[in-house]
Amino acid sequence: MDDIVRQAMAKWPNVPHCYGWLGLDARGNWYMRDDRAQAAGPFPQAKGSLLRHEKLIEFIHRNYDRDAQGQWFFQNGPQRVYVELEATPLVWRLHTGFSVAAHTGRPARARAAFLDQQGRLYLDTDIGFGLVHSLDMDLAADAVEQGVWVPQEQPAEEMPARFGYVPSPAAGRVARPA
Repeated sequence: MDDIVRQAMAKWPNVPHCYGWLGLDARGNWYMRDDRAQAAGPFPQAKGSLLRHEKLIEFIHRNYDRDAQGQWFFQNGPQRVYVELEATPLVWRLHTGFSVAAHTGRPARARAAFLDQQGRLYLDTDIGFGLVHSLDMDLAADAVEQGVWVPQEQPAEEMPARFGYVPSPAAGRVARPA
């Protein structure tokens, strides 16, 4: 986490959390979801605006984490912005030698592989659980064929409970009395 974020958290410890305003799609792209996008429906049905500003995306990546309940968030200064997930909290990119890195750039070591009912490949790693990017499926198929990963079948709808992540923190939020 950035030092400036830590300092802001210490200076303003009671800033309310933000829900529904940021989404992560199955390809590792970030979407800003303004009031109109949120009113149009849940993520990813209504994605919002694709973030393209490189410095902002890098800032999000450096300050992306999960809480004790498995809700993923971006710590934006003193405010925690919870993320709506299309698939998983991490999207894996594969490299030569079957090395793995998250969409945030953080390297990981795969511990287990899983296939859902649609044939999508997921990896459980030392830094968390995620979906293999669709552009890397040729390399992933090579890893499976060579026995580097031996995928187990797992229904997609059971993955959040099994791997401890919350796809929609906004959907599970309980309204607080005024």
